[in-house]
Order: sequence, then C-alpha cells, then structure tokens
Amino acid sequence: MARIDLDLAHAYKANPQHDSDYALLPLKMTFEDGGAYALLGPSGCGKTTMLNVMSGLLTPSQGHVLFDGRDMTHATPQERNIAQVFQFPVIYDTMTVAENLAFPLRNRQWPKDKMDQRVGQIAEMLEMSGQLNQRAAGLSADAKQKISLGRGLVRPDVSAVLFDEPLTVIDPHLKWQLRRKLKQIHHELKLTLIYVTHDQVEALTFADQVVVMTRGRAVQVGSPADLFERPSHTFVGNFIGSPGMNFLHAEVDASGLRVGSHVLDAAAALPLGAIKLGIRPEYVALTDAQTPGALPMLVSQVQDVGTHNIVTASHHGQTVKARLSTDSASVQTGSTVWLQVMGAHTCFYKNEEIVA
Repeated sequence: MARIDLDLAHAYKANPQHDSDYALLPLKMTFEDGGAYALLGPSGCGKTTMLNVMSGLLTPSQGHVLFDGRDMTHATPQERNIAQVFQFPVIYDTMTVAENLAFPLRNRQWPKDKMDQRVGQIAEMLEMSGQLNQRAAGLSADAKQKISLGRGLVRPDVSAVLFDEPLTVIDPHLKWQLRRKLKQIHHELKLTLIYVTHDQVEALTFADQVVVMTRGRAVQVGSPADLFERPSHTFVGNFIGSPGMNFLHAEVDASGLRVGSHVLDAAAALPLGAIKLGIRPEYVALTDAQTPGALPMLVSQVQDVGTHNIVTASHHGQTVKARLSTDSASVQTGSTVWLQVMGAHTCFYKNEEIVA
C-alpha cells in the first residue's frame, strides 16, 4: 500500500491554451495509505483520466505522480504495483474461478499453500467459495465481475486498488450487497482503494473521502457529511442529494439580505452585492409569516413519495423544493405557504464558491 501524491495537469491535445483544452486542470491531491476514496462526477469530468494517470496507463502532460515520496510519473503499472478493476469483467473464461483469482499470485510465483489460502480468503469475502471449481465461461455477468473484483483484491502487497465504475454491469438489487462487501473488505484488508463512479449513492456509501469533479476540476474533497452539509461549490450542492440543494439569488445591501420582495436578517456578515442562498430540501421548514427567515411561496407541485412529500414552490420566479412530512395537509397545489429558508444549515455562495 502507498500514499499517492498528485501535482499535475493533463491535456490530450498539444499546447493547451484554455481551460477547455484540459482533461484535468492543474490540481494537487493526496490519497493517504489505506484510505477509501471515490472520484465522483458526471461523464467527461476527468475521473477516469485521473485514475489512469495514477495507474500508469497514462502519463500526465504536466507535473508528477509520487508513490510514498518516490517519483513514479513515467513508471509502468507493474512498477507501481497497481491493481485495476475495469467497468466490464476482464477474466479468463477457460479457467475456473479459483484459477482466475490465483492468476496474479501464480505470476508472482507464490507457494501453492499460501496461494490457496489467499484465494480461499478472498472467495469467502465475495461469497464465491461454492463456485471455486466452476469454469468462468458459464457464470453470469454479476459473478464474472465479482471475479474481477477478487483478482484486484487478491494481492496483499499492492500499492492501491483502482476501480473504474466496477458495478455498471451488476443488477441494481445486487449493487448494495457488493458495495457493502467492498466496504467490509476495506476494513479487513486495509488496502488503499480508489473508486470511480458517477453514482452519488455508490460514492457516499463506499468512501471515507469523496473527490467531486466537474469539467476537469476537483471542486471539493471531503467526507459524505461535509459534501452534504457544507458544499464548497454550488456544483457540489446541486450534484449531491436528491433533490439537490436549492439556490436562491439574493442581494446584500445595507438593509440586509434581499430575496425577491423580502429582506431577511443574516446571522453572519456577508459580502455586499449579488449572492446565492443555498438550503437543502431536508432543511426547508413549513412555518408562518411571523417566523424570521421565512418567505411566502406559491405551491406548484406536491409529490407523495411514501415516507414524505416533495413540495415544489416558488417565490418571485425562484423555485424551492422542500421535503415535508406527509401530514402537511395545508400544503396543496395552488396554495401559498411560508417556508423557512434561513437557519443553521443555510449556506451562502459568491461566484459559485462558499462564503466562509
């Protein structure tokens, strides 16, 4: 296992001049030894490029990659001692499950008894002990991808295990089982795991630290709680959560914080001028006109999702979603309600970045 330090940028075209020319904009990042990380963002944001730079499949056009302080920028994946699991299963159909799992160890000439012991340990973790003697060709796509996962995890001496959207081919009802298994394996084996995904549920349930990316830039690195409670960028607030964070355009002047036709008291000093107020739907509260920090809103939609209602309402053309209890009978389409948007969980953004 290794600590991985990145100080680099990468462009697939020569002589990049603008931000849009880069697949990865200049970044500095550290992945600690034994940590569980997720690279999260939409397609094309640079997640796989960063993973391939770490693995050695791609040499960055600028900067360097360090493993435990050693410059490995031009080292091969073999020299970096990296295991990588890809989006689709990469296995040998003519081999049994046991032979597939043992293949990386056999290449390194492990003694047979130790190899069998390690294969048995990984197979048990992946709940494949009963399939060790089956040929891989006859297995389902789910089982084949579990073999790929096992092959990535079987070597205890790897610097890191890199996963590139490994659950894409897995049936949805089995995904949560494999996420739980990977989390359990991480705690037991203490391997450095770096997991690429565009699925926030996968990232937030698997990783201790999540790197949120957009347009080649890492906009926030933090725990799932940090990303939810204090998004450092409006992109993070919108991307994390379902529904994402609400943003209201506001103006700060001598009278206070002006949203539409109402002036709200801000608990902290805010920079003058245009600003955005950010509040999660979970923290928008149904209240009355006498409550500080509340706005009158016209309800346009009420969605009953069983455990709660998702209410969509607007104030002077600005839309807010609120997660309210199902017993809020007064909240009906076409009605006007007061929703509290100012509170302990409210964030403020200037030029898309959070105001300290």
